[in-house]
Amino acid sequence: MPYVLIMVYPINTKYLPSFLSPDIFVILKNESIIPVSMTSIDYIRKKIFSQDELKYTLAYWHFKQYKIVFTNGCFDILHKGHIDYLSKASDLGDVLIIGLNSDNSVKRLKGEERPLQDQDSRALLLASLVFVDAVVSFSEDTPYNLIKKVQPDILVKGGDYKPEEIVGYDIVKERNGKVVTIDFLEGFSTSIIAEKIRKI
Repeated sequence: MPYVLIMVYPINTKYLPSFLSPDIFVILKNESIIPVSMTSIDYIRKKIFSQDELKYTLAYWHFKQYKIVFTNGCFDILHKGHIDYLSKASDLGDVLIIGLNSDNSVKRLKGEERPLQDQDSRALLLASLVFVDAVVSFSEDTPYNLIKKVQPDILVKGGDYKPEEIVGYDIVKERNGKVVTIDFLEGFSTSIIAEKIRKI
């Protein structure tokens, strides 16, 4: 029996009407075709890519001329400041890709006590956000090589950077893209939260 295809952007399977049968499939914005019967956690994991896996979805997004937004970070403890920052980044384009520092990368940058959560946990939390389309990790200290592969239209970092100091600035500007800074919410940071936890 041929499958019925439903275009839903984005989709959370738990909110689909109960009359939809398992033979009905859903096409996600990243062109993954998933059965309605897929669990919520499986749907979230569909948004976590290796760099090799991402290139196929990227090719489609570029073909469709989606405006691709890229940002990166450790995201060790996801907090209100991250949500504010990432949602604003998402509003700048059609697709939001997050480059996630690997565990070893975080350790080199932040010290032996970090990360507080492993790479899989951090990726899963980010992928669960409705405005995030892809999460992909990188093992280097900076995402420069990943940005080369992604070729984003818009590169986003926090307001504590000058645009020309942002890693990947040259790559994005070479293709006439934009480099945007977004101010963080004051009083929210992983370091502050970690310090509060230590004092408990």
